[in-house]
Amino acid sequence: MATVCPTRDSYLYDQVGQLVVDMIDKQTLQPGDRVPSLRKMSRQLKVSVTTVMQAYGALEEQGFIEARPQSGYFVRARRRAEPQVPRKSRPRSEPRSVAVGDTVAAILAATKQRGVMPLGVANPSTELLPVKAMNRALARVSADQSLASIDYCFPPGHEELRRQIAFRTVDLGCNVGPDDIVIANGCTEALSLSLSAVARHGDVIAVESPTYFFILEMIERLGMLALEICTDAETGMCLDTLERELDRHDVRAVVTVANFHNPVGSLMPDTSKQRLVTMLAERAIPLIEDDIFGDLHFGETRPRIAKCFDRDGLVLTCSSFSKTLAPGYRIGWVIPGRFSEAVLKNKRTMGFSATPTQLAVAEFLRSGGYDRHLRRLRTAYRDQVQRMRYHVAQVFPEGTRITRPQGGFVLWIELPQGVDSLELHELALQQGVSIAPGTLFSPTQKYRRFIRLNAGMVWSDEVRGAVDTLGEIVHELAARD
Repeated sequence: MATVCPTRDSYLYDQVGQLVVDMIDKQTLQPGDRVPSLRKMSRQLKVSVTTVMQAYGALEEQGFIEARPQSGYFVRARRRAEPQVPRKSRPRSEPRSVAVGDTVAAILAATKQRGVMPLGVANPSTELLPVKAMNRALARVSADQSLASIDYCFPPGHEELRRQIAFRTVDLGCNVGPDDIVIANGCTEALSLSLSAVARHGDVIAVESPTYFFILEMIERLGMLALEICTDAETGMCLDTLERELDRHDVRAVVTVANFHNPVGSLMPDTSKQRLVTMLAERAIPLIEDDIFGDLHFGETRPRIAKCFDRDGLVLTCSSFSKTLAPGYRIGWVIPGRFSEAVLKNKRTMGFSATPTQLAVAEFLRSGGYDRHLRRLRTAYRDQVQRMRYHVAQVFPEGTRITRPQGGFVLWIELPQGVDSLELHELALQQGVSIAPGTLFSPTQKYRRFIRLNAGMVWSDEVRGAVDTLGEIVHELAARD
């Protein structure tokens, strides 16, 4: 039997579970077979019985094994075949004005209603965030840097924070220094600063289809036009299509979420990122890259960013700590390349970022606490995504398609024929569950049979019950067709 690595405690139970899954996949263990007992597995792998119990509990939740009283754990017959991923999108290929703001506002307001399970917003569970550590860091900098913490922190932002972000970016293979970074109030502001720096009212912006609705709302607010580019559920934006559209239209900028796309969860291969950067450089078209989910990879290696392939300063990379550390701190950043002066000018007119939170995040990064936290967080998100994906596959009707994200914590779900996501949203809200209807993610109101679900919350009976409720409603809607 393979071994697990005892030096990475946060991954032990996950590794034990993966060994059992591998045995099931290779048919070493078949449906009905008894899984090695807790004590036997503990001895073989030299891990604690508690670790094996955690692993078996997760496998039971995911439907791989089942516990039988007084008998142990057994391989479970899978109740349903592995769901397919959604088909490649086929959007309209003409620039369109955008009008999603009112719908976005209404649906976000619905998620704040008391007693509503917020499966429609891509927020991390506060239970998984280092609340105490961040509070200690904030208290420490307030005491040690009392004068600095109450003073203005002029753009481009706190130098030590920019230095720590630069260190992490260099580790990805990018030649970036502190002076190349501008601190923003979250990734959303970073994207807005970037878009305003490279394009104007009436310009055409190429975006993935579907795409994150706040990107569409920015395009709407700035009076620009969106050109939808088809997207593959596994590899992201279809570059052949993009190249054809660049020859047909006067595109001013391209916006992409290359690493763990929101809402699709796709991961663009490095070769495709390089091709994308080269394709746009040949046409002198800026690329705005949203990398907010990049640190939340399920594999061993953090994916590179498109900025790593940038030789002309045309890539503007945006990110933040909102999905990994502290959403309320609103600490984001942009690496603007040749557009640094325009981004800085925009930032100065939009307002400064808060000083104490910049100091606290810089302190946490410098201490090494962030990387330790990320290891635990990635394991938790991978487990939660797997659990929610499996449960959706079991309780939704046949014909449901579900993405297989390799990072992040959102699922993009294609519903069976006859199911309208807006109607599902209304009916689910009446029963205390919010979702993100697919129409939010397109300027042309596409994806009426799609929804996005948030797997960022700790898996619980309440979350499972909310998914059960959605499954029941989808069954009812599908039966009418």
